[in-house]
Amino acid sequence: MKWMRERDALIAQTLAFVQSVTGRRDAGEPLPPVAPEPPTAPPPATVVPPPLVAAIVEAPNSLAKSNPDKSGLDERRLEKSAQPAPPLASPRPLVPSDLQRELKARIESFRAHQERFNREREEYFSATLARLRAAIKDGPPPTPRA
Repeated sequence: MKWMRERDALIAQTLAFVQSVTGRRDAGEPLPPVAPEPPTAPPPATVVPPPLVAAIVEAPNSLAKSNPDKSGLDERRLEKSAQPAPPLASPRPLVPSDLQRELKARIESFRAHQERFNREREEYFSATLARLRAAIKDGPPPTPRA
């Protein structure tokens, strides 16, 4: 990856500058070569959702029961590994806390404040435009420029 090489080169240059400022190394010495980064491993496999895991665990159980000569060994091994998943906790009921109430009140106050600003800005614009139109309409005729 190009950005990694650029990053490593920048780090090496910075290190050389710091060392030249502190006097630990001559500024004219060449920098050590930057080793290329090893290729990164592919991303890990995606996690299988719980319903699919249960289906995968059930499939070997049904196969082991259908195959009588190996069923005893497979069943014991699967019984150890295929334990039922703990029941999912039911979601907590949402109880509005003081912090949530305060946040909602502040948001409502902010929105009201912004609406007031917008309304005042529109009123000011309308009044200014009306004054300008009145001045153009009632003003003296334009004088010719020389």
